[in-house]
Amino acid sequence: MLGFLVRRILQMIPVLIAISALTFAIIQLPPGDYLTTYMAELQMTGEAIHEAEIEALRQRYGLDRPILVQYTMWITRAVRGDLGVSFEYNLPVSVLIWERIGLTVVISVLTLLFTWVVSFAVGVYSATRQYSIGDYLATFAGFLGLATPNFMIALILMYAANRFFGQSIGGLFSPAYVDEPWSFAKFVDMMGHMWVPVVVIGTSGTAALIRVLRANLLDELNKPYVVTAKAKGISEFRLLFKYPVRVAIIPFLATVGWTLPLIISGETITSVVLGLPTAGPLLLRSLQTQDMFLAGSFILILSVLTLIGTLISDLLLAWADPRIRYE
Repeated sequence: MLGFLVRRILQMIPVLIAISALTFAIIQLPPGDYLTTYMAELQMTGEAIHEAEIEALRQRYGLDRPILVQYTMWITRAVRGDLGVSFEYNLPVSVLIWERIGLTVVISVLTLLFTWVVSFAVGVYSATRQYSIGDYLATFAGFLGLATPNFMIALILMYAANRFFGQSIGGLFSPAYVDEPWSFAKFVDMMGHMWVPVVVIGTSGTAALIRVLRANLLDELNKPYVVTAKAKGISEFRLLFKYPVRVAIIPFLATVGWTLPLIISGETITSVVLGLPTAGPLLLRSLQTQDMFLAGSFILILSVLTLIGTLISDLLLAWADPRIRYE
């Protein structure tokens, strides 16, 4: 296992270099650059455009240099922890990312726990009581959750809260706490608003995992080893969680690989609809304005988390399924 870990970590290095280079090149593919977008915005507002100022900004940000030189400068600094400066916000990229990462992590972790707990409980119940009323209701809810976009659920909740309760559920804080410093009262207010993004973002993932767990568990419950174990007198509860569930839970463990990147990106459209101060809308804005250092840093972090998540998934799968060996 130690040899496997060392090999995988060494393999991550060239993969990250390749992903970072490809990402940087893709960001540069649209015509123009950040200053092109900046000049277009100035024209829309009727402000004067001074060529000398634009050229000075182009030299300051290094946009007059070849793309290979720009990439080399950026990745060299990124290795040292310097992700560059955002063109649009004129602030260090690390400052912009880390000021949003806290709330993003809280929402993502709570969403992950909600998804796993609900889908595990409902999936096991639905599989062990096949064709019951509860199974039909779970199946219907699963199809409904998969078919309804998350942002649509967010809009429905916002309309219902405003129409029937006269309250706004957008954002993570009440208006009185938005600009207030952190305190226990502000934390309680945030947790009171947290259920909305958790339920909205977690709906589709929960519905999908319920269907997967139910199908896998039904397949395991009909296998000969389960019938043999029942004939030997093993209690149904002990048998269920010792053998079939351990095999059927593998899809849960396999999702870690794409769950960690969601801590950063999350549901961007849902975050925009709900007005959440998370990382997703900032990533979207950086791509729209071709803020290459900010967008590239976000995508580089997503790549790192994807590789780490995949490694964790592989280790958990080897622990859960003795048939998997990496030697």
